[in-house]
Amino acid sequence: MSSGLRVGVLGGGRSSEHEVSLDSAASVREGLRAAGHEPVAIDVGRDGTWGIDGHPVALHPGRGLEGIDVVFPVLHGPFGEDGTVQGLLECLDVPYVGAGVLASALCMDKVMFKDLMAHVGIPQVDYRAVREDRFAVSREGLLDELSALGLPVFVKPARLGSSVGIARVSEAGELGDALATAFEHDSLAIVEAAAVGLEVECSVLGNDDPIASEPGEIVLAAGEAGWYDYEAKYTPGGMQLMVPARVSSATRERIKTLAVQAFRASGCAGLARVDFFVERDRVLVNELNTMPGFTQTSVYASLFEASGIPYPELLDRLVHLGIERFEQARGHRF
Repeated sequence: MSSGLRVGVLGGGRSSEHEVSLDSAASVREGLRAAGHEPVAIDVGRDGTWGIDGHPVALHPGRGLEGIDVVFPVLHGPFGEDGTVQGLLECLDVPYVGAGVLASALCMDKVMFKDLMAHVGIPQVDYRAVREDRFAVSREGLLDELSALGLPVFVKPARLGSSVGIARVSEAGELGDALATAFEHDSLAIVEAAAVGLEVECSVLGNDDPIASEPGEIVLAAGEAGWYDYEAKYTPGGMQLMVPARVSSATRERIKTLAVQAFRASGCAGLARVDFFVERDRVLVNELNTMPGFTQTSVYASLFEASGIPYPELLDRLVHLGIERFEQARGHRF
């Protein structure tokens, strides 16, 4: 590991994942110190304001950011993980960790991401996109079309994270209400056919030559809802990460290969966590998260810890990958 970088750690944000982001940012700062860097806490309020030690941050396009060498935007969900902050950092002309504007926006939109996966031939569950305006004018016809997915199905806001607004629908009569709930969060929803099998996650690290971690299996605690919802993710003891996943060695290699393929196809950089369903005879990509939870015990870091990369080293690699990507991009003419 190298030392000496002044790293701005963005935490908080405007989304419902504000508190989760603050926890991630605090852990990242601690890990960066252990790696020999100087972390600078940049707090993003629920109103979108930025502050350092309680003082507003002045943003000057093209002038960098507070003398910081690289930014680690540990922000989850809208207004942080969706390309908005990435675009702002590009305008400031400062290196940052993680995916760029396009990949961040693409992977935040579950419909666009799944459309891309379908285009490049990566296996996934069947799905349908549903727009709020169409639901309002042709509800019955739309519900009839969605019956082709069978039951149960999962209904999700298309551009939200951490299972917010998601419902598992096991009866046809529940589908309309589940869509209405999703539309409280987004004007675009996605309805996905259920997969029967294990939930497995795999972390990816790198830019041009990414590597995949050992895959891990999500095991829900007794009494949980039967799927990996918000409570299971963030309630202590709500889930257990089992590494390696209880699948064959060939399936583990298949998961790692698909994780890297999804990462590359999406144009990601630095890091991502790719989520899978593993059925008896097939591996299905579910989602790709460009800035997953980032405490030392979060899935992303835990999978690389189990793969031989400890948390401080992981953070050190990530900040240098951010600088590497910045320098490569600035080496081109615009």
